Amino acid sequence: MAGNADPVLGAGPTVTGGAPRPDGAGSRLPVLLGYARPHRTVLMAAVVLGLLGSAAGLAQPLAAKAVIDALRVDGDLFTPVALLAALVLVSAVLSGVNLWLLERTAERVVRGVRLSLAHRLLRLRVHELDRHQPGDLVTRATADSTLLRSAATTALVQLVNGAAGLIGAIVLMAVLDLLLLGITIGVLTVVAVVVLVLLPRIQAAVSRAQDAVGGVGATLDRALQAARTVKASGAEARETAAVAAAVENAYDAGLTGARYSAVLGVLSGLAVQASFLAVLGAGGVRVASGSLEVSTLIAFLLYLFYVIEPISSLIMGANMLQEGLGAVDRLHGVQVLETEDDVDSAELNGAQAPDGDETTVSTTSVDAAPLAAQALVNDDRPATGNGARARPASITLRGVGFAYSDRSPALSGVTFDVPAGSCTALVGPSGSGKTTILALLQRFYDPQAGALLLDGQDISELRRADLRRRISYVEQDSPALSGTLAENLRYAAPNASGHDVAGVLRLTRLDELVARLPDGVDTLVGHRGTTLSGGERQRLAVARALLRRPDVLLLDEATSQLDARNEQALRDLVASVAGSCTVLLIAHRLSTVTAADQIVVLDAGRVRAAGRHEELLDGDDLYLDLATTQLIAPATDKTAR
Repeated sequence: MAGNADPVLGAGPTVTGGAPRPDGAGSRLPVLLGYARPHRTVLMAAVVLGLLGSAAGLAQPLAAKAVIDALRVDGDLFTPVALLAALVLVSAVLSGVNLWLLERTAERVVRGVRLSLAHRLLRLRVHELDRHQPGDLVTRATADSTLLRSAATTALVQLVNGAAGLIGAIVLMAVLDLLLLGITIGVLTVVAVVVLVLLPRIQAAVSRAQDAVGGVGATLDRALQAARTVKASGAEARETAAVAAAVENAYDAGLTGARYSAVLGVLSGLAVQASFLAVLGAGGVRVASGSLEVSTLIAFLLYLFYVIEPISSLIMGANMLQEGLGAVDRLHGVQVLETEDDVDSAELNGAQAPDGDETTVSTTSVDAAPLAAQALVNDDRPATGNGARARPASITLRGVGFAYSDRSPALSGVTFDVPAGSCTALVGPSGSGKTTILALLQRFYDPQAGALLLDGQDISELRRADLRRRISYVEQDSPALSGTLAENLRYAAPNASGHDVAGVLRLTRLDELVARLPDGVDTLVGHRGTTLSGGERQRLAVARALLRRPDVLLLDEATSQLDARNEQALRDLVASVAGSCTVLLIAHRLSTVTAADQIVVLDAGRVRAAGRHEELLDGDDLYLDLATTQLIAPATDKTAR
């Protein structure tokens, strides 16, 4: 089920994964207007200023006519000249203020859209993140959102003011001379028909260009995320070629859009020039015949040049509007991606102030309870963020079934119990479903059959925030975030004290590393923790998890990159904390789990055996084979066969 409608993005169909786009400009326009709605007060003020500026501009040709008439009859020049100068000055000031309001509002629209996109993207369900390339999603929050900068503000105001200015000019031109007006309208109508034919093509070109830009971001992100693999494989040239192909595609798409924009620019200039020549020819003949005054012809020509601005505003506004409607497809598509709407922290309070002056973001992050290192094995721990006492929790799986999209089942009828305060290990061949179980316990995915229980309660009935507050998860690749070592340690427990941090550093033997670092825990770890070794990143991930004081500790191959000394230390640590929290761990190295209270053997998504190490050596051939292969059990006739 999709998350709730975003206050800024609205609601509508997605454009990813083959889902339909909003059908036509008629369905996109309300969405685009939704971006402008929080700023309607400022935009209305800009419209009024624009109309006043247009009125001042419309009065200028009449003032110029008065100057010419005064010259002709040798009348008073001061008044019409002063009036003309005042109109020019007022028009310039109003235009400047109007432009500032529009530019400021445009930036605020982009700010609001980006905040809203970030809010939503960071809450996407894991299966949505599995289906979409991060680079493309990032492009939506950067390049695509920029297209709305003018479309949701300047374009709308230009269309209103341009239409008002054009209508006003036509009315005054009609007052001056209907015949010359008819000639002007005839020329402009031909151009208008051509523009209307081009606008849908412009929108299609913009949509294609933005999709292509997203492809560039996705292709480059793919290579940068695996930069070391790319370099080690000597694949720089191939990845460069892939990015170049995406760039070329974006170039072709952008060139198409630029071609249409150039045609529009030519048409707008041509419309005025053709009208000018036609009016000048017809008006000159009438002046020569005495049926038209020179001052009237000059005023009419001034109005003709004046309409350049409203016509340009209309064409530019329509062009920007088409670009914005094209961006709406991709931005609006994020809205229907499924989100986790029951997680805490950084909830966007939705609407900006009516004038767009503020975008309020409140942070309701739940800080994990501080951890005293010596209290890890004590039962008198403080309450967690949800008000309950932190305590070991039991885990139960009942007939759990799950399959990833378009793949065979990863789990089929999995059933076992993990007693509170115990240490249970999951072992089995690669692809047997071990990591999937941990992912289901975190509700990264929901099971398609059966149930997972925490202290007897189905976890589907728990808010994800409440569930994850009780569980710490150490991932298989043990990622670190850019920042300092201390920031990484406190990532899940921002309020942890220095004493708490020092305690987990000792427990995970990271204190020796910290002593060697130039700035101690304030040392930067680099992008994705590249300045740390694999083992150091794993110990950092374990320390981060322990600092949170969980009821349940999930460890996914947490010793895979540790040397023998640190592996033994981690085994001792797991044994010490098992009494104060429930430990569920995955290990391919059976040496790390021989002392576990229970070992569950998985094979092809099913539980084939469960028991202690010695029981499984005698009772399960697969476990015996794994143990013998890893030299923690002697070869027997069974394994020899």
